[in-house]
Formats: sequence, C-alpha cells, structure tokens
Amino acid sequence: MKASLLLDAIELPATAMVNKRVPKTMLQEHGAAKAADKRQINEGIEQLLWVAALKPTTIGVAAYRDELREVLEIAVLQLTLRDGAKAGRLIELVHRAVPYPVLLVVEQGSQVSLSLAPKRWSQAEAGKTVLEGDVVSVGWDVEQDGERWPAFRNALGLGQQPGTSLETLYQGWIDTLLALQAARLTGAFAVPTNPEQAGLRREALQECSRLAREIARLRATAAKEKQMARRVELNLELKRLEAAQAAAQATL
Repeated sequence: MKASLLLDAIELPATAMVNKRVPKTMLQEHGAAKAADKRQINEGIEQLLWVAALKPTTIGVAAYRDELREVLEIAVLQLTLRDGAKAGRLIELVHRAVPYPVLLVVEQGSQVSLSLAPKRWSQAEAGKTVLEGDVVSVGWDVEQDGERWPAFRNALGLGQQPGTSLETLYQGWIDTLLALQAARLTGAFAVPTNPEQAGLRREALQECSRLAREIARLRATAAKEKQMARRVELNLELKRLEAAQAAAQATL
C-alpha cells in the first residue's frame, strides 16, 4: 500500500489542490513546546506536504460554527516519516500544529496510515484550538484488510461523505475509519447510516478497547500469581470481562 492510493481514494477535486511543502520550522513553532518534540520533528520527518485545502470556495461545502468549534477549512496533509521515527507522537504533533482539522496520510517505509483528530476552542487560551479527544488513526494492514480494500476505498471518497457542513464531512471520514476498526472485530465493513448509529459504534469501540487493555493486564497478572485461590479469582474476572467484550463487539 502506498500513500498515493489512499489520496486517490479520497477523490480530491483539482480546485482544492495545493501541493506545497510545509517547513519543519512551522511544526516546531506551532506544535512542539518541548525540546524533545522539536528534535523528533527535525530527525523523524522526511517531508510534510500540504496536499489540499477543503473549504467552501474549493469544494462547495459550508463552513461550520458553534460555541465549541469553528471549521472553516479541512487540511489534507501527507507526512513521510524516516525509519525509526516515533510515528504516534509525530502524528499527534502535526494535528496539534495546524489550526484546522487535518486529514493526515502517513507513510513510513511500507507502512501507511490515515488519521483524523477533531478540534475545539481552547478554554485556557482565547482564539486557540486544541484536540478534542484522541487522534483517530488506522494503519493499513495488507493481510488483515486486503479483502476490505474495495469497500473501504469506495467509502472514503469525498462524494460519499455527508456534505451538510465541513464539520459533518470531517466526522464522516472519522466514522469511515472507525468502520474499518469495527470490521477487524466483526469481519464485515459497514459505514453507519445515521449519526445515532455512528455514535453507538464509537461508544462500543471505546468500550472494546478499554476491555482489551483490562483483559491483557489481568492475564499478565494471573500468569505471575502464585496463590491458587487468587488465580481462580483472576480467571473468573477474566471470564466476566471477556463476556462483556463479546457483548460490546456484538453491538458493532
């Protein structure tokens, strides 16, 4: 998988194309408060390209404003990382550095991923934006996801997303990524058909992730436990969590 395939799947119109290189100094100035982050940007990033600017004048989708956020533009960026770079941290720094919501395609060697991160107004600094929750990121796995590529590619297209506003457009892409995450658990790729269904899926995925972490922690604890009574207790708790995990997956 190449980053260009994901960008092609998004079906960006010519009117929105920018194709300009973003200097690392901009990221360091706006996204890295710590010296360690500045160093990671300098040493880990090969190139950051501003691919397209999605805004009312380039794609005909209205801007969005409410008391929590203002979405005037969505920036489509392509990030190329060097081998050994800490992808997770650098992806977060890029999302933090850009004042608009970002659709970020990342390429590191043979690995390709796509990430999005909603933003809202900062409560601490007027006029500043902050990430709202975690970055939603999906790394493409050829073996795991190969059969789902046609459906995912079709669902990713700009014309397939809700176009009421730039906010609903961006959320549509987030829900498409979450549909791929859900498919890895259910075996079937399906994009939500309404906001209520999308919200329930987001909650179910969060619960599945939380339970998976807790199950892994308990298994590690049980493997080290010497007392038989305590091991039995831990195994019973594991069975309870696995049942809850299966129930959460069933709602996906």
